[in-house]
Amino acid sequence: MSLAVASARLLLYGAVLMLIPCLAISADNEPPPRLGLNDPQPTTILVRVVGHGAMVLGREVGGARITITDVATTRILATGIQQGEAGDQNQIMRTPRLMEEPHYSSRPAAAFTATLDLLRPTLVEVTVEGPLAYPASSQRASTTIWLIPGHDMIDDGVVLHLYGYIVHIEHPKPGEPLIAKDDVILRASVRTLSGALVRPHGDWDSRKIHIYGELVVGERVLERLQLFYNHDRTSFEAPFFVPLPSDAPDGITLRVVAADPSHGNAGVENAKYPVLSERLPLKKP
Repeated sequence: MSLAVASARLLLYGAVLMLIPCLAISADNEPPPRLGLNDPQPTTILVRVVGHGAMVLGREVGGARITITDVATTRILATGIQQGEAGDQNQIMRTPRLMEEPHYSSRPAAAFTATLDLLRPTLVEVTVEGPLAYPASSQRASTTIWLIPGHDMIDDGVVLHLYGYIVHIEHPKPGEPLIAKDDVILRASVRTLSGALVRPHGDWDSRKIHIYGELVVGERVLERLQLFYNHDRTSFEAPFFVPLPSDAPDGITLRVVAADPSHGNAGVENAKYPVLSERLPLKKP
């Protein structure tokens, strides 16, 4: 046997001996998985509820209720109330910014924050409702998003917009009896869902919004009222005559409407009033 052949055989035997221990490893001796890959990861989600074309719903309007639900299991993962301020009006309404720049979080503004322990990517539904201090004007919105374990959603967070206005009839007080043939002033205020006043020449300019009143009997509109802004009272006003009880046996309804077709915001309030017989002059003795 030549020296070259003997050397080749020795190398082959050595390679076989090196493979034997590897072939002998059982499945029970597989290396353990990397620690942490199968542990829950704390994941923070920030939700912010804003009035469409307006500010954040803060404590002035009672905030907003937020609910985060697992879409697959319908289990509620977090719920709570948005707390804080409406935000900086100059920053939110008047400051130009690039797409990637924060819109609401550059200054303190109301938000709801929750930290969830997630094992896997989870599709959640975020549902919001507000403003809570004005149930008659309350609106709802929802969206679905994926939450990825360990990937926080903060800064501006998940922003949901609510459409509408807070319309409030201040005079006459709802339910107050009205006297037939009386000349009465209808007075109402209009605010954004974040609580900012709608008025002429303001950031929310009432000159660009249709604001009017209606006197309704049953299902029939008797009169449409043109409302004018009273700067002293920061409200909209119009006079109207109370009809006779025979014309309104079940009383009347006053309706105030605020609608901005260009931005999709609208708000309505209805108030009912009983009608009493007209005051008769006292007879002279």
